Amino acid sequence: MNWQARIEINPKVLCGKPVVKGTRLAVEFLLGLIAGGMAEGEILDAYPGLAREDLQACIAYAAFLLSTEHIYPVPA
Repeated sequence: MNWQARIEINPKVLCGKPVVKGTRLAVEFLLGLIAGGMAEGEILDAYPGLAREDLQACIAYAAFLLSTEHIYPVPA
């Protein structure tokens, strides 16, 4: 999934939060809906401007961010 084709970060839109291109729907918001148990079909019905690929791009973006995270152990 090429999330870059569907997710944008623009300082003029939602203070630079990642959003689905052409919308003001933040990736964070949409992932929250998914995490809260809302079905894909329900989300697409509630936000008709979205496509299934937009939701997939949100998940791919989150996976990308987690894959670049570095954990450094600290002594207890």
